[in-house]
Amino acid sequence: MAVYHFTWDLEFFGYVERGLTGHGGWKLFARCIASSFLFLAGVSLVLAHARGIRWRPFGKRLAQVAAGAVAITIVTYFATPNGFVFFGILHEIALASLLGLAFLRLPFFVTAAVGIAVVALPQVYETVLTNPRWLAWIGMAETAPTSNDFVPLFPWFGAVLIGMAVSQLASDRGWWGALAQLNPRLVRFRRLAFIGRHSLLFYLLHQPLLIALVWLFAQVSPPDPAAMLQGDCRRGCIAERADEAFCTRYCSCVGEKLTAEDLLQKLIDGTTSPAENDRVSDMVYACSAPAP
Repeated sequence: MAVYHFTWDLEFFGYVERGLTGHGGWKLFARCIASSFLFLAGVSLVLAHARGIRWRPFGKRLAQVAAGAVAITIVTYFATPNGFVFFGILHEIALASLLGLAFLRLPFFVTAAVGIAVVALPQVYETVLTNPRWLAWIGMAETAPTSNDFVPLFPWFGAVLIGMAVSQLASDRGWWGALAQLNPRLVRFRRLAFIGRHSLLFYLLHQPLLIALVWLFAQVSPPDPAAMLQGDCRRGCIAERADEAFCTRYCSCVGEKLTAEDLLQKLIDGTTSPAENDRVSDMVYACSAPAP
């Protein structure tokens, strides 16, 4: 999780190409992290309440998770208003913890079947009804609102249910007792247990600390704006024309002209004047000409 968030921070400040963490292996990595969080939330729910719901500890934990979710929404609303977190991983864990109570007494195979169905449904069904932000938390939207961390009920509640099913099966078969026998061998990893016991605090604090470190580094060694522009230009050009040779030449040409006329940083900052915008358009037109 910390590795992914650190890479996201590098992308946010312009040290790696834009969109890196939202595609390919990094996107898969993020989904694996979220799935493991929710799976373990389901396992823990059964371990804590299989013999009867302990309402006081449950309520305390739920309040802590919900408070963390609200805090993240408020902070991100002001920090990144265009992509603020309105229903992220903590929101999902809070809601899933409540809904999961209904499955505590069910056979593991029923819980597993419902979990698989919850995961599968959004893959085969979408609706415009959940497109609005106030309903997007349900999932299955055709076009979900932009958010830096979006973990809707469908399909992610399925990961919690599957975790519950595995934990129920382990309880039925006595596997937890067998695993407990390994505890004496894990003494060397006892320090890691501290993070496990305080996982919510670690989750809430690690990203502000990481982003602060990257910000401090940026004050000393800021990212190269020309490299940022080149990367954005090439990706957009290749997506439109699928001609890598042309795009390399075109983007180099535009970058050189913008740098020569001291317009590069202004363009990145969005502070160019109308006259300067016209000049940029002339550069783009000139660089778009076919190679001789």
